[in-house]
Amino acid sequence: MFSHDRIWAAIDALAARNRMSPSGLARRAGLDPTTFNKSKRNAVDGRPRWPSTESIAKVIEATGASIDEFTRLMRGESQALETNSHRQGITVPLIGLAQAGGGGFFDDAGYPAGQGWDEISLPAKPDEAVYALEVSGSSMMPLYRDGDVVIVSPASAIRRGDRVVVRTKGGEVMAKILQRQTARTIELASANPDYPDRQFALDEIEWMARILWASQ
Repeated sequence: MFSHDRIWAAIDALAARNRMSPSGLARRAGLDPTTFNKSKRNAVDGRPRWPSTESIAKVIEATGASIDEFTRLMRGESQALETNSHRQGITVPLIGLAQAGGGGFFDDAGYPAGQGWDEISLPAKPDEAVYALEVSGSSMMPLYRDGDVVIVSPASAIRRGDRVVVRTKGGEVMAKILQRQTARTIELASANPDYPDRQFALDEIEWMARILWASQ
């Protein structure tokens, strides 16, 4: 069915299929990076805001997809579009946890920006865009050791008790456990009792992403 929700879902699926965030997809298509932001999908008064046919045409061209493929994505048929290489697995960007603290490495949704990253192969194609972080330090022991690789999903919903990667606006990046989140603050716990829990005001947090699984 052709609907506001389905056409935006197709854009999200096309981005994930190409291992990009929606803002990364917009960049590749030569559009403003905020074109596909979730905040742009409804007007201030709540009315649905549709992507232009020009922007859809540009992302289809930029990704090498076809109109038929995009239509099938609108129908939720993403599995039918997987290639054999997707079924066997994919490669995703690999970033060091310390490296992630540098400026300019991530877009506003918490996805890696730019090119030239190391890569790691995953055994299967995930349902959403992900990337990998190499753990450094011992604050997450015994869950994660120095050198372990965690798979991170900025798009996944986060609940209390989830393992997360958090980046502050000051550039500090840490792997923690979400202990509590209110309208104003966020509390993070370390798996290792030798490290103290941390508390931040929400406006100090640049982004927070859920850890899906680890390659140890």
